[in-house]
Amino acid sequence: MRPTELSEVVGQPDLLTEGAAFRTMVETGRLVSMILFGPPGTGKTTLARLVAQESDAHFAQLSATAHGVKDVREVLATARRQIEEESGRTVLFLDEIHRFNKAQQDALLPAVEDGTVILVGATTENPFFEVNSPLISRSTLFRLVGLGPEDVGELIDRALTDSKRGLGSMGMTIDPDTRMRLAERAGGDARLALNVLEVAAVVADGRTKTVIEQAELEEALQRRIVRYDKKGDQHFDVISAFIKSMRGSDPDATLYWLHTMLEAGEDPEFIARRMVIFASEDVGLADSAALGVAVAAADALAYVGLPEAAFNLTQAAIYLATAPKSNSVKSAMFAARTAVEETPSARVPNHLGSTGMQLTNEYLGVGDAGYVYPHDHPGHIVRQQYLPDDALGRVIYQPTKQGDESAIRQRLKEWKQTLKPTNDDG
Repeated sequence: MRPTELSEVVGQPDLLTEGAAFRTMVETGRLVSMILFGPPGTGKTTLARLVAQESDAHFAQLSATAHGVKDVREVLATARRQIEEESGRTVLFLDEIHRFNKAQQDALLPAVEDGTVILVGATTENPFFEVNSPLISRSTLFRLVGLGPEDVGELIDRALTDSKRGLGSMGMTIDPDTRMRLAERAGGDARLALNVLEVAAVVADGRTKTVIEQAELEEALQRRIVRYDKKGDQHFDVISAFIKSMRGSDPDATLYWLHTMLEAGEDPEFIARRMVIFASEDVGLADSAALGVAVAAADALAYVGLPEAAFNLTQAAIYLATAPKSNSVKSAMFAARTAVEETPSARVPNHLGSTGMQLTNEYLGVGDAGYVYPHDHPGHIVRQQYLPDDALGRVIYQPTKQGDESAIRQRLKEWKQTLKPTNDDG
């Protein structure tokens, strides 16, 4: 069912609408090397083939997982010969280009630069992270996006009615609700949708049915489809959504993203580490027990492992999502760092130095260090200087009114009032 012309390609309006740079380039035959990046099943290979077809160029396909520099050099040698024989240019489609290491990618540079081949690289990864800068600078980047349910639905209909390339000869139809369910659960992956459709059609045919229904779809799916790449953008996007959902105090979204990661096989220790960080960064002293809950979940994961530890991670995620939030710990940390950076010459006040330092000061004639022991005073607090002279007056920790932190805020306010200078202080 691979499209044989641009008009058959569904989705990708940014690339294929009239006047779009990609479409204009293909239709005019003015080709440049390019990198197509986006999720699986969105048409990268198809578009590469159409680039060659529309410009009457030779098409050579390699996969970075199965081919090496030797194979690339053979293609380049053939491409040079074809140019010399005036038999046309070559489009080299390199699938999963991100899996080529730096040396392998560098081997392509001269041929791309002198026009020996038009390189079309395809990757599911962010090319800025995975493709060498010299290669990126010589290529135009085109981003593909996952297909919408309507687009996938159109492909399903096309496959069921096309008797030459599709399943039309089976006389099979699909229940409307089942069609929509497949279109949605394919996650924007056309290849996946068509593969599942084919299996479902075979299952229905084996049951002497002419309509694909929910039972056949579930049989074909076997398990929930999770679109996720542990090393790609999805990895960063989903963990970001997970953290932001906890920060936004939405336990439902929090659990959705947590179990998206767990179902996709994300490293559970990575998830647990992010939760431990979150407990201090986004909950902090608004609920001082949050850090203990997150650490306990991480310990439980190490102790029992998955799948059972999913209970512990879920419990901790709910706790963190529903806890009162405060970023005062984060703010205080950065304020403290700024204060330290801005006062490089600050010295520890004499009265705060170690006992050994105090004895040294006395020996050198500096005088009594003057440290006052707080526990000898009412409330176990006493007014004295703790910051160095260079940092006097700085406010580094500013508690919020959130949760337990409101009590800390009130306590500090009362201490400040108690320790306020009086006329007797001179």
